Amino acid sequence: MQRNETLFPLDNVGNALWDMLTGGDDLNVEREFEFSIIFPSEEQALKFGQLLLENNQKLSFCPYQGDDKFPWEITAYPYMSASYENIAAYQELLMTSATPFSGKYDGWYCVDSSK
Repeated sequence: MQRNETLFPLDNVGNALWDMLTGGDDLNVEREFEFSIIFPSEEQALKFGQLLLENNQKLSFCPYQGDDKFPWEITAYPYMSASYENIAAYQELLMTSATPFSGKYDGWYCVDSSK
């Protein structure tokens, strides 16, 4: 299978999606994603979480162990198909929305639909 760099650009999102596709995942199957943003204070994280809740987003809030300067994590759980456009757009939306709260994007994850 030849990689279409328009559908799977040579960046972290495109590489992850390409790995999923070549591993047998059906990227058209909608599934829950996990997008994490980390924050320097509990108050900032909770304010960002409130913004997500006001926009009907499912989320979780917990301490974060991976960065002493950003010890709080909000994870949003959108349900969508695994396309570059969906992931990049949601990632950008979270990053832009988290900036006023000093949030830092920490990545995304989803379960392989073939398993």
